[in-house]
Amino acid sequence: QVQLLESGGGLVQAGGSLRLSCVVSGFTTRAYSMGWFRQAPGLEREFVAGISMTSTRYRDSVKGRFTIPRDNAKNTVNLQMNTLKPEDTAVYYCGARRDSRWVSVFEKDYDHWGQGTQVTVSS
Repeated sequence: QVQLLESGGGLVQAGGSLRLSCVVSGFTTRAYSMGWFRQAPGLEREFVAGISMTSTRYRDSVKGRFTIPRDNAKNTVNLQMNTLKPEDTAVYYCGARRDSRWVSVFEKDYDHWGQGTQVTVSS
């Protein structure tokens, strides 16, 4: 059974950091590309960062602030978020895509999702 379990969300002041984790079971992360998306109230889910076997990709607004390290031995994909801003406030979701060759920014391309973790950045 495939499961993705996110953790690490919380409340942080602007300028602070959080590290989200996505622990995967039922498949190995090295066979998938992985992505982090987020959804703020009233808005659509949007791509944040992704990692494939050969590359990483970030939305422009998080470049230089977020990174997406992957630990294949632990079947975990993290999202390290630094210099957080109030506009980063959202529910963050981890997604897995069977094609490991490249990162997709489209929600529809992902096959499995976690339940989400709330990130709130206060000003």
